[in-house]
Amino acid sequence: MSWPAEVAEYFTSGFLWAGAVLAIQITAASMTIGLTLGLVLALMRMSEFRVVSSLAWSYIWLMRGTPLLLQLVFIFDALPLIGLKFGSFSTAVIGFSLNQAAFAAEIIRGGILSVNPQQAIAASSLGMGPLLTLRRIVLPQAMRAILPALANDTIGMLKMTSVASVIFVNELTFRSQQIVGQNFKFFTVFAGAALIYLLLTSLISGVQMLLERRLDPEIRVKTGGRGLLFWSSTQPEPVSGLAPIAISIPVSRVEAVRELIPAVREIQTEQSSSFLSCVNVWKAYGDRDVLQGVSLAVQPGEVVAVIGPSGSGKSTLLRLINHLESVDQGEIKVGGRYVGYVRENGRMKPTSGRAKARAEVGVSMVFQQFNLFSNLTALENIMEAPIRVHNVPPAEAEAQARQLLAIVGLSTHADHLPQHLSGGQQQRVAIARALAVRPRLMLFDEPTSALDPELVGEVLNVIRSLAEAGMTMIIVTHEIRFARDVADRIVFFNEGSIVEEGPPAEVLDNPRKDRTRRFLSLIRQSEEPAASLA
Repeated sequence: MSWPAEVAEYFTSGFLWAGAVLAIQITAASMTIGLTLGLVLALMRMSEFRVVSSLAWSYIWLMRGTPLLLQLVFIFDALPLIGLKFGSFSTAVIGFSLNQAAFAAEIIRGGILSVNPQQAIAASSLGMGPLLTLRRIVLPQAMRAILPALANDTIGMLKMTSVASVIFVNELTFRSQQIVGQNFKFFTVFAGAALIYLLLTSLISGVQMLLERRLDPEIRVKTGGRGLLFWSSTQPEPVSGLAPIAISIPVSRVEAVRELIPAVREIQTEQSSSFLSCVNVWKAYGDRDVLQGVSLAVQPGEVVAVIGPSGSGKSTLLRLINHLESVDQGEIKVGGRYVGYVRENGRMKPTSGRAKARAEVGVSMVFQQFNLFSNLTALENIMEAPIRVHNVPPAEAEAQARQLLAIVGLSTHADHLPQHLSGGQQQRVAIARALAVRPRLMLFDEPTSALDPELVGEVLNVIRSLAEAGMTMIIVTHEIRFARDVADRIVFFNEGSIVEEGPPAEVLDNPRKDRTRRFLSLIRQSEEPAASLA
C-alpha cells in the first residue's frame, strides 16, 4: 500500500477519531468553564476593591507561572491524598479549565479596556445597571478584540490535550502513539493524526470568521441582522411606571416634545417645591477641592445655564447630581429623593442600585463627547434604555425612537452607525436617546464644545425647543448668547464655588462681582475675532 493510501487509512481510522472526539470534548468543556471563570477573574481584576483585585491577580500569577503538565499531575496524584479523587477525563477538564481561566481573564480584561469607558458611563446615566451594560454595550464591542485571541487559545488547547496523556487520557495523540508502538509507521500514523488536527482547527477558524462577521456592526447593518449579543431577554419590571405613549406627528418640534414627554407637564403639578436641591455640596479629588459648599435649587420647568472657566467644577456638579460620582459632604435631592444615597449619621452614604435610582427619579444626561454606543445604530441607541430599563415593548420603543429622530431632524439616519454621523448629528442622537427615557430633569455637559462651529447651531436649536417645551434643564455651556436666550437663570462658577447667579440680563449685562466681569470680558474678546471671520 502506498503511503498516501496509508495516510488516508489512518485519517479515516475510527480508533483515531474516537481519540479526536475525546480531545474535542475536553476542549469544549474546558473552554466553556475557563471562559466563565475568566470573565469573573477579569471583572475581579478590574474591581476598585484592592483585596478582590489582588486575589484575582494572585490566581492568574500562579496558573500562568506553573506548567500545565505539573498542574494536571498535582490534581491527579496529589489531591487524592486529601480525599479529592478524580478520573482521568475529569482531571483533564478541571486542569485545562483552571489553566485557561487565567489566560482568558487577561484576554477578556484587555478587550473590556479597549472599549471607551465613557460609553459605560453613558449607559449608567440612562439607568442601565453594571451587568446590563456589560452584556449589552461593553462585551459586544470588546468581543471583536477578544475573539482572535480566544480562537488561538481554543486551537492551542485542542492540540495541547496531548499533554493529558500523562494522566492516561486516551485522546488522539495518545492513540497515535499506541498504534506507532505496534507497527512503527511513524510518518503515516502521525500524518493521518495531523490531518485530523488540521481539519478540526480549520473548523475552529471557520467559526471564528463567522463570529467576527456577526460581531461587525457594519455587516450587521448592511444585512439587516440584529447581531450577536443583541438578543431579547426577560425584561425587569418597569422602574418608573412608563405609560404607553401615543405616537403622533405634532406640527412643531416643541409640541412634539410636549407630546412625547408628558413628565414635562406632570412635574409642574406634582412638585410644589424645588425639583433639584443641592445643599452645601463638597467634592475633592485627592487634595484638591473641586466643589466647595455649593448650594443650588432648580424649580420645575426652570432652565439654568451654568457658566465659568474650565476646571471650576461645573461638570463635576452635573456628575454628582446624576450620581455618576459620589458627594463627599452635603446632600443632593432630585424630585425630593436621593439618587442612590441613604442618610446615615448625618452623611450621605452611597447605596447599590444607583442606575435604578436614576431611572426612578427621572434624570438623564447629555455628554460633551456624545458617548453613543458604537455597536448600535442611531435608532437602536435610542431604543436601548426604554426596552431594557423601562420594559417598553419593542414596537412602541421603535415608534417613539423614530419620532424622536424626526424631532431632532435625523429621520433618514435611523440605521446609521455613530461613526457614520457628523459630530452635530451624533449629539442630536444623544439628545434623542436621553429624551427616550422620558426624563424629568435633563443635564447637558457642554453639549457643543466638541463640535465644529458650523454644527453648533443645529444642536442648540434642539435644546432651545426643549426649553420652550418646559423641560427642566441644567446646561453647562460656554455659549453665552445661547445661555442668554434660553436660560431663566445664569449661575457663574469659579474655583468650585458659585460666585454669582440671577436672571441672564442681570448676570450678563450688570454683573455684581469683579470675577464675573473679568470672565465675561474674556468671553466677549474671544467672540469678536470669530464674528469678524464669519
